[in-house]
Amino acid sequence: MPLGRRVSKDVAERYEADQRLAAEYEDRLAAAGEAERALREAQAADVTGPELRALTVTFDRAMTAVLAAAEASERVAMGPKVYSADTQDAETRRAAEIAYRKAKARPEVRPWTDEVDRLRTAREAHRLSFRTVPAALG
Repeated sequence: MPLGRRVSKDVAERYEADQRLAAEYEDRLAAAGEAERALREAQAADVTGPELRALTVTFDRAMTAVLAAAEASERVAMGPKVYSADTQDAETRRAAEIAYRKAKARPEVRPWTDEVDRLRTAREAHRLSFRTVPAALG
């Protein structure tokens, strides 16, 4: 008989998926750093046109990937109590929301929260500086 808190199969699957994604954080961060380096080198060489656009989009995708891994790491640090499934009743979902807010205040989660904020800010600054989506036609 297990002594820990039992979680539903849906929650356990999402938690395990987040653990796998969190394990990729360092690799994704390195890839984003490499994409940024390539973009900055192209800017320094006064590259224009489609090549610069491709590097800009590559960096944006790398930042989005590392942000997803950081968010997964944050959820893993919070633990399985913060997950809720759509099939659960309202009381259980509410308990997960409360556990999420409480977990955000824990010292072991705070570094991940700060990292998510830092990465999100960097990605948005990049998106404001460079066009990462095609301009609207017309």
